[in-house]
Amino acid sequence: GICDKVLIGGAMAYTFSLAQGGQVGKSLVEADKVDLAKELLAIGGDKLVLPVDTHCGDDFKADCNKQVVKAGQIPDGFEGLDIGPETARIYADLCLNAKTIVWNGPMGVFEMPPFDEGTKAVAKAIADGDSTSIIGGGDSAAAIQQLGFADSVSHVSTGGGASLAMLEGQRFEAVDLLDEA
Repeated sequence: GICDKVLIGGAMAYTFSLAQGGQVGKSLVEADKVDLAKELLAIGGDKLVLPVDTHCGDDFKADCNKQVVKAGQIPDGFEGLDIGPETARIYADLCLNAKTIVWNGPMGVFEMPPFDEGTKAVAKAIADGDSTSIIGGGDSAAAIQQLGFADSVSHVSTGGGASLAMLEGQRFEAVDLLDEA
């Protein structure tokens, strides 16, 4: 296959959690993607790595009431704002041992401590590892820059969607024109 593991974090994790019948409180979910998440879970098997815990808060601000809960057990009135510490450790270990990493999207609200811990852990592991690392997307690029790891990764691109489309093999007219020049 094209990859060995896909680590799911950020808001996407709550859509997958909902697809598994989990409680997501008032977390951001893409309701129209729940069926797709179910399909991906069915075909992805152990290639899809989902959070085992979640750092959540009762408001979208740093000084809210916070708690770490098991994945799929976010209480009513709370929203997931970052992967939890155990998930951060698991993801960091996987990144440290990877040969190639394509990272698109932060693990949580990296602009708002303490909900930046998951993104920090993953970014540090990528920077510390020996992998070929491609960071794609404005938020991921901003996080890697803000955390001071931009010089420790192979490539940083602000074109997240375009980066993923190119990896999927989609053609781009402008690139084709450059090839012809």
